[in-house]
Amino acid sequence: YDKAQDTFLHWKFAVAPCAGIAFITHLIGSGVSRFDLLELLWTFSIYLESIAILPQLIVLQRYREVENLTGNYIVFMGAYRAFYILNWIYRSYHEPMYQHHFVVYFCGVLQTVLYADFFYYYFKSKQKGGKFTLPTSRG
Repeated sequence: YDKAQDTFLHWKFAVAPCAGIAFITHLIGSGVSRFDLLELLWTFSIYLESIAILPQLIVLQRYREVENLTGNYIVFMGAYRAFYILNWIYRSYHEPMYQHHFVVYFCGVLQTVLYADFFYYYFKSKQKGGKFTLPTSRG
């Protein structure tokens, strides 16, 4: 780990926005009279989890060349989330009392979409059999 490469401003671009969105979402869903701190913290954690991979993806974009272990790890993390979406679909059809929660759905889809670009370059490199490198906007 090279701390100099990790320039993502976690508090500014992840924690604070997720806390704000969670607070607003919780107030809209529950109202002031039914405010529940644990529910608010749960909502915050769902939002934060959905973008938690961003700093890793940004660091990998800077390095460009992705080691096998790291690439495999990120692909399996994304696959886990994609299969989770399939789980929601299955459960909604086969469990009569399944409770739908739009925050979970939105964040799960957002997290899977964040992996999509990485998936594309990962599978493209595996198909060609070469080293896994990510494109860069710097040239």
